[in-house]
Amino acid sequence: MKDNFRHQGKRQHLVEILRKKGITDEKVLAAINKIPRHLFMDSSFEDHAYQDKAFPIAADQTISQPYTVAFQTQLLEVKKGDKILEIGTGSGYQTAVLCELGAQVYSIERQQELYKKTKLFLNKIGYRPKYLTFGDGYKGLPLYKPFDKAIVTAGAPYVPNPLLAQLKVGGRLVIPVGTESQVMNLFVRKSAKEFEKKEFGEFRFVPLLEDKN
Repeated sequence: MKDNFRHQGKRQHLVEILRKKGITDEKVLAAINKIPRHLFMDSSFEDHAYQDKAFPIAADQTISQPYTVAFQTQLLEVKKGDKILEIGTGSGYQTAVLCELGAQVYSIERQQELYKKTKLFLNKIGYRPKYLTFGDGYKGLPLYKPFDKAIVTAGAPYVPNPLLAQLKVGGRLVIPVGTESQVMNLFVRKSAKEFEKKEFGEFRFVPLLEDKN
């Protein structure tokens, strides 16, 4: 669980890359500068941890590219104390970024193996989401609604209605939609029935799995 000067230097370099790619939210960049991404990955990938690339993790999933994490987080416009629903805990890296920004994170992971591993790991490095569960992200977390923000970290073939329904008025949902490649979508809830939608170009994610049971 080491985080040394070499790692810290690589993180600073990564932050500069993200700046050049158009990430402007200084709080998001500070979170990426602080969080030891190499600890979220298999030790065999440690040397590559601060490249701007996605890498495999357990259960055939990936840890998202840092630019994608920063881009989605920037779109969310996270404020301290925000109640955020995260669909796809994965390695916990995005969760840690949201926690670092002072959000109360409610996160769902569909892969049992990953859920157990990440829950222990986040605790060990001091990032404590408000609620972490194993379950079906398509359903959201109706028990804990409404949410200020919601983020989906896997490619959804369509936008699940429960995720929109569980947002507060004024709330934001950031979700990549599509099958082969995805278009990043931002939904802002304008009223009980009305949502504003914006699109932000193509990204690639692993698919968002539905619970078929």
